[in-house]
Amino acid sequence: MKHPFLPYRRPVRTLMQASALTASVLLLPSAGIPLAQADETCQSPYMAKIVGQEDFIHVWTLGAEGVGDEQDKLVTVDVNPKSQNYGKVVHTVSVGGRNEAHHSGFTDDRQYLWAGGLDTNKLFIFDVHTDPAKPKLVKTITDFVAKSGGVVGPHTTYALPGRMIITGLSNNKDHGGRTGLVEYTNDGEYITTHWTPTDSDLGGAVKTGKYADGYGYDLRVLPRRNLMLTSSFTGWSNYMMDFGKMLNDPEAMKRFGNTVVQWNLHSKQPKKVFDVPGAPLEIRCAWGENHNYCFTSTALTSKIWLIYEDAEGSWQAKEVADVGDPSKVPLPVDISISSDDKMLWVNTFMDGKTRAFDISDPFKPKQVYEQKIGAQVNMVSSSWDGKRLYYTSSLLANWDKKGADNEQYLKGYVWDGKELKEKFAVDFTKENLGRAHQMVLNAYSLYSANKPVSETLLAELDKEK
Repeated sequence: MKHPFLPYRRPVRTLMQASALTASVLLLPSAGIPLAQADETCQSPYMAKIVGQEDFIHVWTLGAEGVGDEQDKLVTVDVNPKSQNYGKVVHTVSVGGRNEAHHSGFTDDRQYLWAGGLDTNKLFIFDVHTDPAKPKLVKTITDFVAKSGGVVGPHTTYALPGRMIITGLSNNKDHGGRTGLVEYTNDGEYITTHWTPTDSDLGGAVKTGKYADGYGYDLRVLPRRNLMLTSSFTGWSNYMMDFGKMLNDPEAMKRFGNTVVQWNLHSKQPKKVFDVPGAPLEIRCAWGENHNYCFTSTALTSKIWLIYEDAEGSWQAKEVADVGDPSKVPLPVDISISSDDKMLWVNTFMDGKTRAFDISDPFKPKQVYEQKIGAQVNMVSSSWDGKRLYYTSSLLANWDKKGADNEQYLKGYVWDGKELKEKFAVDFTKENLGRAHQMVLNAYSLYSANKPVSETLLAELDKEK
């Protein structure tokens, strides 16, 4: 799948230029750019950002038995308030079967979206630039496990210059949490695997606490600090198990990760293994050029942790806040940082709430707002200007709530600095789509002005004339 880089159109109101740096430049300071993978404040530093109004959200959606075609699919929703289709589904692409659709991420040129399935280990590559309103499935990778040397459960698909790096959740030997990182070219060709350090094979890393479990989950980088961080979750035998059954299985509850690993971004060598007990999930890094820190939250212990560089230039991990009442296990899931490094949004699955923390002092986060989004809530994505937030509902097919509480949705809100106000909601069950999981934002303005655009946009432009 060859895709020569298209020249970007860069209107000031919509784009932040991101350099496609070569590997040798990874060690140089860059204007304070971190990353992430769902929302605009969490994209890879090697791609353009939408700093104005996004046009679409692509929702990576799990097929559900008895719902529509029952297949996993990429669902595109129009989210531009000026559009006649605002808040409506405008396109879907089914991928065949149910693969435990989970996360997705753009290539560095932002022309293709890689999406993974945690059960079948397939990777689906979508063309999202030819017409952002109508993505096309252009390639399916089916030999991920064999090529990677046994990594199972492709999770975070993250852009590096000219390549994708993918975190695993498990392995094909015991379906436990031992796993690694896998690199591919943007064209979908396997490059190499980096195994996460364990007690028996630290790979040169320093173990700073009790654990070196080898587990994986999310990945983020700070190029100017030559930093890559990975977090940890659980293996296939747990994430494919019924949630209630797992909670009542003492052995299963022992099989969760308790670590964050610091890696050398340039060499991909592990440097330190930090104790972060309770399954640290998403990692979000600060944007300020002198803000050398990132956050994660722990699902089982309901804590916010700070991973920071100290005065001596050494990286440390510190618990800095509770999320809700930890004794009630609200189950923190997705988090989102604002582009000014002042706010951290934290979702809790069990009570269906989103909470805003003031992180002006990263060592002392303070909750300043909370709101119930639904019976269950998982992902949160925020616009670059902080004015819009989007929420989806599904955690895992076997972990979602049952009955009436199994709400499946995409909801859009505006944030005025004091409260969230709902602007639209798409009921994924009612529309026969499935379970709404992870989101990425897209915009026409990211791509060449010479590329064809959809009939929908042309109609809108004619209408404005």
